Amino acid sequence: METTSNITASKIVNNINKVIVGKDKQIEMLMVSLIVGGHVLLQDVPGTGKTKTARALAQSLKLDFKRVQFTIDLLPSDLTGIHYFDKSSDEFKFRPGPIFTNILLADEINRATARTQSSLLECMEEKQVTVDGETRPLPPPFLVIATQNPIESQGTFPLPEAQLDRFLMMLSMEYPTKEESIAILKRFATEDPLTSLESVADPSELLAMQEEAKKIHVSDLLYEYATAIVDATRHSSEIRVGASPRALLAYVAAAKALALLRGRTYCVPDDFKELAVPVLAHRLTLNSNGFSSSDGKFLSQHDYATSIVTSILDTVPCPTEDFTRA
Repeated sequence: METTSNITASKIVNNINKVIVGKDKQIEMLMVSLIVGGHVLLQDVPGTGKTKTARALAQSLKLDFKRVQFTIDLLPSDLTGIHYFDKSSDEFKFRPGPIFTNILLADEINRATARTQSSLLECMEEKQVTVDGETRPLPPPFLVIATQNPIESQGTFPLPEAQLDRFLMMLSMEYPTKEESIAILKRFATEDPLTSLESVADPSELLAMQEEAKKIHVSDLLYEYATAIVDATRHSSEIRVGASPRALLAYVAAAKALALLRGRTYCVPDDFKELAVPVLAHRLTLNSNGFSSSDGKFLSQHDYATSIVTSILDTVPCPTEDFTRA
C-alpha cells in the first residue's frame, strides 16, 4: 500500500538514481538512516561513489551539505567552530564550523586523531555542540555520513567503540558490475548529472516522514525477536562485547523506517533480518583481530562479525504469526 511517505521516498530514491548507478540497496539504507535520525559509516575503497551519493541525497531534499576532509592535523575546533574577538564590535563572537549543517560528510574519518574523532560524539548523539561551555543545537535534520578506507591502514586511527556505537549502520558501496560500469561511462560521458540535479522534496516532508515512522506498529513477538537477536550477541563465545541497549533501540527504529519506506504500517521479521548486519555487525567487539574462514581465506574483523550475525539469524527462532495491527 502506497502512502505519502512511501511516494516521497520513491521520488527521492529515483532522483538519486539519476546520478548513482546500481546502488538501490545502499540508497534505501541511507533513507532509513535519515528517517531514523541516525548516522552512516561508509566503508569502501576510494572512487565507489560515496561522496556523490551523499551530495545527491542532500540536493534531493534541499538540505545543507558540507564536506570535511579528516587529516591527522584536523582540530576539534575546525569542526565545531571558535569564538573570536571582533574589533569592530569590541566583543567575542562565535564562528560556526562545518558541523552546523544538515548532512556532514566526514571523509576518511579514521585519519583524524582520537581527540578530533571524539568531538563528534556529542553532536552525533545529542544533536548539539558545546564550545567554551556554551551549548548550541544543530539544525534538524542532522546526519553524519563518514567514510573510511578498509584497505589502507598507514596513518589511520581505529574508531573507538563509543564512536562506532553512534553509527546507526555501516554500509559498503561495493564495485559496480560490468553492465553498471558501462552505464556509468555513458551517464558521465558529457557532464556530471549531479550539477543539474534538482530537489524533489524539502526538509518539512522529511520531518513528517520521521514522525510517521515512529507510529509504525511493532508486535510484541517482534520486540522479543529483536531482543533475542541482540541478546545472542552478548552470549557468543566469539564476541567480547555484544550489542548495546542503544543498538537495540536503533535496530527497532531502523526496522520501522524500512517498513515505512516499503509502504507498510507494521514491521515484519524480514525487516529485522535485512537490517541485522548493517545495524549490529560494526558494533561488536570480537575476541580476535584476524580470522580464517572454512576455506582458509582471511577475513577482516567486520567480515567475521558479519558471519557471526548471519549465524545468529539462523539460530534465533523466527516468529511466523500475523504482525499487522489488530
